[in-house]
Amino acid sequence: MKRQSPVACVGETMAALLPDRPGPLEHVETFRHAIGGAEANVARGLAALGVPSAWVGRVGDDGFGRRVLAELTASGVDTSAVEIDPRRPTGLYVKETGPSGSVLHYYREGSAGSALSPGLLDVPVLRDAPLVHLSGITPALSGGAHALVAALLRRRVPGRLTSFDLNFRPALWPPHTDPAATLRPLLNAADIVLLGADEAEAVLGTADPAKLRVLLPGPDTIVLKDGRHQATAITREAPVTERALRVEVVEPVGAGDAFAAGFLAGTLRGLDPRGRLRLGHLAAAGALVVPGDHGPPPPPDRIAALLTATPAEWAATTITRGTP
Repeated sequence: MKRQSPVACVGETMAALLPDRPGPLEHVETFRHAIGGAEANVARGLAALGVPSAWVGRVGDDGFGRRVLAELTASGVDTSAVEIDPRRPTGLYVKETGPSGSVLHYYREGSAGSALSPGLLDVPVLRDAPLVHLSGITPALSGGAHALVAALLRRRVPGRLTSFDLNFRPALWPPHTDPAATLRPLLNAADIVLLGADEAEAVLGTADPAKLRVLLPGPDTIVLKDGRHQATAITREAPVTERALRVEVVEPVGAGDAFAAGFLAGTLRGLDPRGRLRLGHLAAAGALVVPGDHGPPPPPDRIAALLTATPAEWAATTITRGTP
């Protein structure tokens, strides 16, 4: 049997330092080493759901870069297309936690990831991928990174899907630029678009499903996420909405990427829109009940049962820390 080509997730992955205790950084004694990046989180989420995945990007020739590659490889993610930059460092972020939640401090200017460019277009992983996943973070990093994302969305390959998670990060965009003007054509060029209601308001001026369908006629499916409440798949037919599961939240960071992984896995498996939304919610729940960016989804037998659960059974389900 021919091995399935991996889904290609393209973007920057950074090293991360996570504090051992809440409070201001100047009071933190020790940090735990981890990695983070939206596209890498999606790749890890897909692998955890049994979907072959690859991360395509760049890291520095340093210890942080080697840690990124080692962790992704250990998670089952193909890193064969990653470029090692001998001059630029691997990007870094430091998490600060407090009573109001987490704040991420980024040190990524001039990083290896910021030098992404269309030079990656012809790597075999991208050429053969059944789906290429991108996000709105990457085009904010540099002109070359923007050009790579635009080229991947323009390149139409029979049988290939492209997905674009808005992941709007206003602080990444240079001053005196109009992120919306850059992001709107990228969103419209994808087959699948994922965005939160707050992001939709900020970039597109509306979170109304009918208005989004008019503003973005290109995608086959637009997935509108309303925080912890629900998600709606806006297809070319009638929209489908599925409520989120009740979850005992430990840490919200990474849940959106996990949802994307679940929805894309459901798409590749041929599930109907409701099944795709449910698999997205289940994957997100796995991330919400752990302190890091990535948590394992529920066991396959529980996923199978909940994908076919009645509306009442689905609504009665609660995902808690430490329970399958």
